[in-house]
Amino acid sequence: MTAILVTGADLAPQALALLAGHEVVYAGKTPTEEDLVALCRTHDPVAIIVRYGKVGAAVMDAAPSLRVISKHGSGTDTIDKAAASARGIEVVAAVGANAAAVAEQALALLLACAKSVVALDARMHAGHWDKATHKSLELGGRTIGLVGLGAIGLRFARMADALGMRVLGFDPFASNLPAHVQAVDLATLWRESDAVSLHCPLTEDNRGLLNAQTLAQCKRGVIVVNTARGGLIDEEALLAALNAGQVAMAGLDSFAVEPMAPGHPFQGNKHIVLSPHIGGVTSDAYVNMGVGAAKNLLQVLSRQAAAA
Repeated sequence: MTAILVTGADLAPQALALLAGHEVVYAGKTPTEEDLVALCRTHDPVAIIVRYGKVGAAVMDAAPSLRVISKHGSGTDTIDKAAASARGIEVVAAVGANAAAVAEQALALLLACAKSVVALDARMHAGHWDKATHKSLELGGRTIGLVGLGAIGLRFARMADALGMRVLGFDPFASNLPAHVQAVDLATLWRESDAVSLHCPLTEDNRGLLNAQTLAQCKRGVIVVNTARGGLIDEEALLAALNAGQVAMAGLDSFAVEPMAPGHPFQGNKHIVLSPHIGGVTSDAYVNMGVGAAKNLLQVLSRQAAAA
């Protein structure tokens, strides 16, 4: 029986059913590289399903039989794809499996920022009634700029369009865009957007995409939403822009370092709505991502076996 290593503590029953006939080994909720290397040496898996932690060259070299690394989700930045390619190991992802969940989280963060949901909730619980002094932002008729037009970005675009927003989008790899998305370059997107939402993968080319220079190009009072990867934002520059009023509010679900350390400067900032990278964490997405990851790796193994 060949082994499949899961860099997590569990997998959806529907996914496990697909993997019947394989030994499924769990690495736990917070596996270190040392944990993964040790498990690979012990079980020599043919496949790894990546949920948490990073899979680099050391992990791959500890599993001589490894043929495929399958992401439990869509973002593969925690996998050293160059190292995998050099070793003939395929990397696959369950693209779109959590699109609905993440798009809904982006919408929730956008609305929370525009409507002061968190601040007003705290004020109400403290016994205040701010009806005479508070004004929220109306999103209808305003412009939102989406960076990344994959499954998540396009789903969010539909939601923004339904709110009556003008939707701008930047994605050099996207084609055949729906009529409600206007393709623009980044300079136009920064300049014309009342809100900016990130939906692209993290690469070395776009790390720190939102920085002091690009934030300065945005409209004063812009809202920033990030449900993609924390590394897309220069956090120090965002904090400075928030404190200066260049950015009115930020709704963030991902961060440069996770989990966020106690005392992080974002904590306690009244202009930031935070969530702990749970955009894709719903009961439905859990099943969809598990099933997608299982199907993807089985397809690779089956194709490789047929070609052998």
